[in-house]
Amino acid sequence: MGADKSCLAGVRVLDLSQFEAGPSCTEALAWLGAEVVKVENPRGGDQGRGISLGNIEGTDSHYFLMLNANKKSLAVNLKAAEGVALVKRLAQSADVFVENFAPGAIERLGLDYPSIRAVNPGIVYAQVKGFGEGSPYAGNLAFDMIAQACGGVMSVTGMPDGPPVKPGPTFGDTGTGMLLAISILGALYRRRETGEGQLLQVAMQDAMLHYMRIAFATQAKNGYTPARRAGAASVSGQNAPCGIYPCRPGGPNDYVYIYTSRGNPEHWRRLLAVIGREDLVDDPRFATGLARSQHAAELDAIIGEWTRGRDKHEAMRVIGAAGVPAGAVLDTLELHDDPSFEQRRIMQVMRHPVAGGVKMPAWPVRHDGAPPQVQPAPLLGEHTADVLARWLDLPPPEFGALEASGVVGTKQHARTR
Repeated sequence: MGADKSCLAGVRVLDLSQFEAGPSCTEALAWLGAEVVKVENPRGGDQGRGISLGNIEGTDSHYFLMLNANKKSLAVNLKAAEGVALVKRLAQSADVFVENFAPGAIERLGLDYPSIRAVNPGIVYAQVKGFGEGSPYAGNLAFDMIAQACGGVMSVTGMPDGPPVKPGPTFGDTGTGMLLAISILGALYRRRETGEGQLLQVAMQDAMLHYMRIAFATQAKNGYTPARRAGAASVSGQNAPCGIYPCRPGGPNDYVYIYTSRGNPEHWRRLLAVIGREDLVDDPRFATGLARSQHAAELDAIIGEWTRGRDKHEAMRVIGAAGVPAGAVLDTLELHDDPSFEQRRIMQVMRHPVAGGVKMPAWPVRHDGAPPQVQPAPLLGEHTADVLARWLDLPPPEFGALEASGVVGTKQHARTR
């Protein structure tokens, strides 16, 4: 059956998260086999469903589809007391509860940790916040880019003489979600031995410090002056040659990254052989790592002259084959269309009943040779009846009454925006 049917089989997750930080966490659990039930408002659901401009009416955004694969959707009106009571009943059968509402919202709903723990002492209750408890900004809202700014990431990104830059990947959101997913697994493992649940809280700002450890090490090394932006080089220190070099035909991503390690002088000598400049081996300007760093601009010009005559794929292939670390700068479309990713199931096609085939990055870890299989993100309310029947043994008349009163929604009801 594969790892997706065995790793977390039998684990039930109530997912009250939205947008990206929480959903990326629960999607990881779903890929590993947990039954993740996404609790959504019957009128519109997770705001991420309609987040993309130009979205076709009645369809969910690709943003939502890629963050909610392998989940189920339960449409419940949490503004109704009956809806909150229903979620508490579901929590009695759950192993994990995840939320990332705005500060104070989960408490106002009466679904905070003490309330859920009262009905299920063994629950693993996990929260994503923008800023941690005790922070002077604990009441502030945060999104990915706010976490990256306040967590130091932007301060070390960009050119040395330029302003801070926001990295393209969503470290603040998905990066935080992965840390929470790992911690949930740890809490579940502990619960097997003790039977005790646990409250897990991670702030997006705090999570960014985890990804900044090398920058903090650099700060300590430099006498506790702030780590600086290093452009294409490593924040831990200049090392030449090292950087992004232009390639043919000169498009916006026609570049190759070449790295020669301080720890392996052979990289430098191998690179010289590749570009046909063995005459520079004994050149005093480049004889040592320190000398090369002092003449980095001259080196970059020499290497760039060679790379400009080749496309980035050839440059990566030739330099890499010589035992020198090198990587073509690949854009999203190139990665999307690279057949090797789909052949290895790192990219998979989600077969969605409305959106059709949507190719997306899957869980990248191979379990016994292959990643888990991607299943389609749920339609809003698609699994309401099924989850309530299986988790609560809810009789049809009671379900019918809840549906008629608007406390719960089904797929047909919930598709209307």
